[in-house]
Amino acid sequence: MKAGQGFLAIWSDVAPERETDYLHWLTREHTQERLSIPGFLAVRVFRSRAAAVRRYFILYTLTESGVMGSPAYVERLNAPTPWSQRIMPMLGNFQRGGGTVTARLGSGFGAVVAPVLLDGNEALQTSIRAAEVAAHDRLVAASLLAVDGAGTAIRTNEKSLRTGDRSFDTLLLAEAVDADALTSVLGEFELFDQVFALDKAQLTS
Repeated sequence: MKAGQGFLAIWSDVAPERETDYLHWLTREHTQERLSIPGFLAVRVFRSRAAAVRRYFILYTLTESGVMGSPAYVERLNAPTPWSQRIMPMLGNFQRGGGTVTARLGSGFGAVVAPVLLDGNEALQTSIRAAEVAAHDRLVAASLLAVDGAGTAIRTNEKSLRTGDRSFDTLLLAEAVDADALTSVLGEFELFDQVFALDKAQLTS
């Protein structure tokens, strides 16, 4: 992922009794299906480190933000597989946004990440401090991701299978080699969110 590329970020909660089915679907069908779409370059899947929460964070790298509205992607969203039709209604606390990587400081990819949601005013302030976040020991990168509201809001058959979808304005993604380093930096800069660890899939097209 680098500045100027597109992204698609997704969070969802899964009930404990559904988690195995969800992970089989995610790693054996869904992410591979998405990476077969032109413009989808890579995906990373993370799981919340909070033991009581089955919350997952999925981050796709796209060639550019326009992939969100591309005919190939929209066609796929309008024809969900039978497995997707079973999984989508069971996803809770669903949040999704796609757009452009506006800045990336650092060149590494962390095994632990913290996706911090920001509004427009916070994004401007945080962009000034992102370099300081990335410069900390054991921090490998800090990225700012800006959502394309129109591309994210396209109505599709797959979206209709879920209830309560939300989006966001901007995301600060901090990446580190371990959770302690990441938690320390988030506390110093008063940027608090759940920490996610690299989990079941890291795939490229």
